[in-house]
Amino acid sequence: MDARIQELVDFTKIKFGLGNYYLKEYQFYRRVNIFNETIYTLSMEWLPNDIERDEGDLNPEGAASIEINLKNRKFEKVIFVKGKSYAENGVMFNNRENIIKWLENETGLTYGEQFQLKKEEKEEFLFQGCVKGVPLYPPSFIEIHINEDRKLTQYSIYGEFPYKEQIKEEKYSLSLEGLQHLYREQLKLIEYPSFEQKKIYPIYAIEEIFSTNDGKSIIPYEVLFAEKSNLLEINQTICWDEPLNIPFERKRMNWVEDITAEQAFSAKPSPDSFPITEEEQEKCTMAVEKLLRQEYPNETGKWVLIILHREKGYIHAILRAKKQDELVFQRKIRVFIDSESFQAVNYMDSKPMLETFDDFQAPDVVTITKEEAYEILKERFELTPYYVYNFKQGQYHLCGKLDCQYGVNASTGEVIALNEL
Repeated sequence: MDARIQELVDFTKIKFGLGNYYLKEYQFYRRVNIFNETIYTLSMEWLPNDIERDEGDLNPEGAASIEINLKNRKFEKVIFVKGKSYAENGVMFNNRENIIKWLENETGLTYGEQFQLKKEEKEEFLFQGCVKGVPLYPPSFIEIHINEDRKLTQYSIYGEFPYKEQIKEEKYSLSLEGLQHLYREQLKLIEYPSFEQKKIYPIYAIEEIFSTNDGKSIIPYEVLFAEKSNLLEINQTICWDEPLNIPFERKRMNWVEDITAEQAFSAKPSPDSFPITEEEQEKCTMAVEKLLRQEYPNETGKWVLIILHREKGYIHAILRAKKQDELVFQRKIRVFIDSESFQAVNYMDSKPMLETFDDFQAPDVVTITKEEAYEILKERFELTPYYVYNFKQGQYHLCGKLDCQYGVNASTGEVIALNEL
């Protein structure tokens, strides 16, 4: 075993009290975070001594799956299967204060300044990233589970926790009264399907957005991700003159990268971190057009290529139907393009999922106007401060999230909790 790997294995064994365990296997992974940094991790599978895996290669009760960041030597995942830990002198907690102190030591973050408790249920604790109590977007979380013996059975960290220099601190200046015009604009008539009642309801609801702290501009959710450095916004309608009478052959996709120790320890940038060039954009557009001509021969001009982005060795092309209805779920196609040959190798269409709504009862006739719905809902509008990451500037800016947990049934005027639909 590479000496660098062995050192991390020994470090992990001591830290989590794995004297009763043996290392079954390990593997390197990499991902690109929102700052366009390539993060390498070492993932280890530990089994209790004298215990083999269950049938089907499933880890047995008490097995430990642990992942460590190679750059900062901080752990990103610790999971003991089925909440059972055979660790001796491992990590244990007596109360919430112990957990918070351990997290501060483990992550280098300060409680109340950079993370805060979001939810607590029995032996499960969920913390979220923040800036002095103001949550982040995209969000970040830390999850902790302990068992009845007070032993750590799960620790997972998701998302990014920014450095101080990445934060543009401001005084919050937004108010509900000052943004009423935006709530009017964002109130939309949308068809919500109820799976429980097998019915589609016409609902007036707020389309979530962020407002900049000066109140002068808005940031829709999809724009936040479209601006990500390795995402390329296209918005091009795909048209062709003739169909292509050659059957499309789906190829099996490989989502697991074979990463060597040299790549991992040298922190070589992932190909996913590179921007898509104009030449690559043109080749991807041609690949998308070819697939549409094969699989959707009579639908020229009906699809819009909205985004290209890299992921796990492929370039993903996201298309939406040019003509959209009011259903909350919209028709989309995701095309997977080989990043070397620039040939489409597979695709996913949301049509089968949308067809499940064909048997739902059609929405009732709309009798409530948008202005009436606004008057009914205006006392329930929410405005929550968030620090939102600006991909172009590389900083978190203070914004306000416009939202409402309720909607108005456009046929009856009844107020409905959206999470109940």
